[in-house]
Amino acid sequence: MKWEDFRQSDNIEDRRDDGPMMAGGGGSSGHLGLGAMIVLGLIGYALGIDPRLLIGGAEMVNQMGGGRQQQQAAPQREMGAPKDQVGRFVSAILAENEDVWKEILPAQTGVKFKPAPIVLFNGATSSGCGTAQSAMGPFYCPLDGKIYLDTSFFRDMKNKFGGGGDFAYAYVISHEMGHHIQDLLGILPKAQAAQQNASSQAKANAISVRIELQADCFAGVWAANANQKWQVIEPGDVEKAIATAQAIGDDRLQQASRGRIVPDSFTHGSSAQRVQWLETGLKSGKVSDCNTFAQ
Repeated sequence: MKWEDFRQSDNIEDRRDDGPMMAGGGGSSGHLGLGAMIVLGLIGYALGIDPRLLIGGAEMVNQMGGGRQQQQAAPQREMGAPKDQVGRFVSAILAENEDVWKEILPAQTGVKFKPAPIVLFNGATSSGCGTAQSAMGPFYCPLDGKIYLDTSFFRDMKNKFGGGGDFAYAYVISHEMGHHIQDLLGILPKAQAAQQNASSQAKANAISVRIELQADCFAGVWAANANQKWQVIEPGDVEKAIATAQAIGDDRLQQASRGRIVPDSFTHGSSAQRVQWLETGLKSGKVSDCNTFAQ
């Protein structure tokens, strides 16, 4: 992936110079407890995965399924493309998502695309969903329509774990954009309401799985259309993204942590499911083929 050739999006709110804020009070009711974070952190280290990726996913499921109150977001900073390499990478991937979705979303669904800004921060910051913390990894907040990312997420994956790669990083960002697409299509609020009204935790978890698998599929739809327009996918890119999807499957994480698999407790889907839906989007490039709720 030669992201250096992409245009830069100005829909970046860079709060990294604010420094880390205290992340004590005012957090979302969906935040994980310290014990759960430690467990997920240990799983991540054991599997060679950045634990922030695991914690972030679990945080987002809790936030989406719970009846949280909107928090007051920090004052918005001036929007614009960052000048540093990591910031430029995020800006480029966001730009390519914008260029693809503003074309295919109305063409395929009749819904106009509305950009989702990315907030870059250091340590912690305020969001419409409560306190955003670096340990959460990238996440989408439906209450303010923004994606939150501490850029140390990519640095740690590269320097500490030797994993990732530009296309795998782009897949993670595009997965969060996939949640924004769900929001624009009205899928996300309906799924949240269904979670809250579910008759059991197992059924609520099953809805979470469908939400996450669809975001994986939408990430694949973006990649397919971007590649058709600009030939952005290079040899090995898809394999890296699939390896990432496999590594964060609920079954693999549970097997590593518990020694057994409990499907009713899945919130993101098995490794096979995540790969299946990512590949579905990659192969078809169509939003209509990502109806995980019909499966």
